Amino acid sequence: MLKTIGIKEVRLGMYIHELKGPWMDHPFWRSKFVLKDPADLQKLKLSQLREIVIDISLGLDVLPDEVEEHAPTDKELAMLELDGPIVTEEIMQPEVKPTTLEAEREQAAKIISSSRSAISSMFKDLRMGKAIEAEAVMPIVEEISASVSRNVHALISLVRLKTVDDYTYMHSVAVCALMTALARELKLSEAEVKQAALAGLMHDMGKAGIPLQILNKPGALTDNEFDVIRQHPKIGYDMLLKANVSDPVTLDVCLHHHEKVDGSGYPEKLDAGQISVFAKMGAICDVYDAVTSTRAYKPAWEPGIALKRMASWTGHFDPVVFKAFVKSLGIYPIGTVVILKSGRLAVVVKQTPESLLKPVVKAFFSTKSKMHIPVIELDLSKGMDEIVGNESAAAWGVGNIDHLWTNPS
Repeated sequence: MLKTIGIKEVRLGMYIHELKGPWMDHPFWRSKFVLKDPADLQKLKLSQLREIVIDISLGLDVLPDEVEEHAPTDKELAMLELDGPIVTEEIMQPEVKPTTLEAEREQAAKIISSSRSAISSMFKDLRMGKAIEAEAVMPIVEEISASVSRNVHALISLVRLKTVDDYTYMHSVAVCALMTALARELKLSEAEVKQAALAGLMHDMGKAGIPLQILNKPGALTDNEFDVIRQHPKIGYDMLLKANVSDPVTLDVCLHHHEKVDGSGYPEKLDAGQISVFAKMGAICDVYDAVTSTRAYKPAWEPGIALKRMASWTGHFDPVVFKAFVKSLGIYPIGTVVILKSGRLAVVVKQTPESLLKPVVKAFFSTKSKMHIPVIELDLSKGMDEIVGNESAAAWGVGNIDHLWTNPS
């Protein structure tokens, strides 16, 4: 049975059915769970929520006025968990167990697939002038963030494989994942991680207001066409306001993710001191995914080359935030092609906890004989070879090698 109660009546052992208020007004990723942790109870009472809905058939009821409040015993909580699987069906996001790259890759692929249709529909609704509900995308944000929490590299590496046709939609998914990883690397609070993730997903909504013939043009844009493209941050900002999206971080990142720390960005030419940390994060994540994705007018840069080039752009990114971004991905992200001391070309397939400079790679080509060689996996942290630097497979006449790093076998 459902019951709406005031926030002051909440106690441990209750089954939270609904948190009545905007998604950003509370510190939890989901609204249905058994309240068991005193720290979570404290967070709930300090939040901006005034009421919640509880299910007294699955958890404890409010205390009668004459009964003195006490914390439920371990036995009481255990009995609640035995009442039925629905009690533990939905859990709060912070308790995510890390998984291996191989274990997470399949789940990440499913999340990417389901996100594609949802984000595509949202863009189409915006393009047709329909209102959108920001909270409708919260399950997507949660799934992406949970995947990144379980393994930071699985979804981020796979979403690079977006096609030219669905770039606009999947770019939002990629930036959401990258923002989540970067927020965690910067040690932001759970509430701020949630805000960063949502902002990443919504940052490019203004592209829905750009004519398709410009957005999907296969060649270089004219000056006039580029002026139209530069309007998308303000268009998106206005769209989000019209859709009643009120989260300040989402609005800020949407409007300011093309600002540069030297003041040469757009639309407001803000300098470093005027740009929020979230907008600085958005600028880095947006550019990284753009340059490492195949576009209608250019091939993708390999991840390691992208980081190296981005690091050389004076005045573009905040150096402290960029350093954290590199650390979140690894100096040689998955999919990066490197040349080894032995003269072999190899592609990074896995990071190692021992060193950002010594990932696991698959060697596939000899630069000495200029021939393909049998693929062999090398753990560089064990001294099996050594990276000399980034390299381009295309420069050696080697075609697509995505299968080497997306296939764990």
